[in-house]
Amino acid sequence: MPKDPVCGKEIDQDSARQSTGQTSFGASEVDPTMGTRSFHNGEWYYFCSLDCRTQFLATPNTYID
Repeated sequence: MPKDPVCGKEIDQDSARQSTGQTSFGASEVDPTMGTRSFHNGEWYYFCSLDCRTQFLATPNTYID
């Protein structure tokens, strides 16, 4: 299981990718309370919340080993 690079919480990949519906343009929607992810420098990073993802995206090098 991947860990949130900001807070260290373990994230269930399947829940973070599970589609909960579609936008009016046909894009898949996910429930961010179940986890979320972001693609950075060729790698997927998983987050427990939108807050952690926002912190990571603001300064990713702070959280990458």
